[in-house]
Amino acid sequence: MTQDLPSPDAPLKIGTRGSPLALAQAHEVRDRLAAAHDLPEAAFEIVPLTTTGDRVQDRPLSEIGGKGLFTKELDAALDDGRIDIAVHSTKDVANTLPEGMVLSCFLPREDVRDSFISREYGALAELPEGAVVGCSSIRRRAQMAAMRPDLQFVEFRGNVQTRLAKLDAGLAVATLLACAGLRRLGQEELMNPIAPEVMLPAVAQGAISIQQRVADARIVPLLAPLNDAATAACVRVERAFLAELDGSCRTPIGGLAEMDGDTVRLRGEILKPDGSVVHGDAWSAPLAEAVEMGAAAGRELKERAGPGFLA
Repeated sequence: MTQDLPSPDAPLKIGTRGSPLALAQAHEVRDRLAAAHDLPEAAFEIVPLTTTGDRVQDRPLSEIGGKGLFTKELDAALDDGRIDIAVHSTKDVANTLPEGMVLSCFLPREDVRDSFISREYGALAELPEGAVVGCSSIRRRAQMAAMRPDLQFVEFRGNVQTRLAKLDAGLAVATLLACAGLRRLGQEELMNPIAPEVMLPAVAQGAISIQQRVADARIVPLLAPLNDAATAACVRVERAFLAELDGSCRTPIGGLAEMDGDTVRLRGEILKPDGSVVHGDAWSAPLAEAVEMGAAAGRELKERAGPGFLA
């Protein structure tokens, strides 16, 4: 039986958030699909949707519902057939997917690091005492506070240009952004990477994933050539770690899994929001046992932290 390929008359509908970064990621998926199957761009239609997380910019995500705010509208459109696949920044995807949905494809992972951004200073250590940092991520705030308890934080959301404008307006002297996003937007000149040994990234940072309906069998062979096995393996380990900690936007958690031959090495940490207490460690396991290792690592840190730490 020949594969049922999309065509300009019946294009594959690719759902995405409407932000510049999300659109860049959707275009990357479209271009990879077109190249993999020797199809014209017209065989794919990019469908931008506005999510609750995009609409509400003046409050922390933890106050308005957490990670699902960036995917809920895409989930609904996928469920009712308005789109055929949804492209996600995997770090925004909740651990529990809606029934009948699966993350079936992971593109090769981009730079996992966070980037320090400032018009005046070259690194976190150079900030003067009491400096104001703009940051919307509870993980980044906790990690910075652990290193620099003197820093002050203000809420900073919006795209790259919005955040730079806030720096220029003097609302803060520095902010942090993911290197992966800066690379995908062609803004590498802004990058000032922070090593993972200094600041562990968010679980799945830098990884684009594609979500589909489990029952839509025609999608599986379409996506198969795009899937990067190493990225898929590492992200699944990190998400297993996160799932045991019930990680949400209210919980400062860092995690990074990396392949080393046939071994997966995981570093993970959980923090008090004010950075006053940090529990972290490193683990390794053969690839076949790595997802269970990730889950066990989450349980270990949860037990070490004690009751109420993640409340």
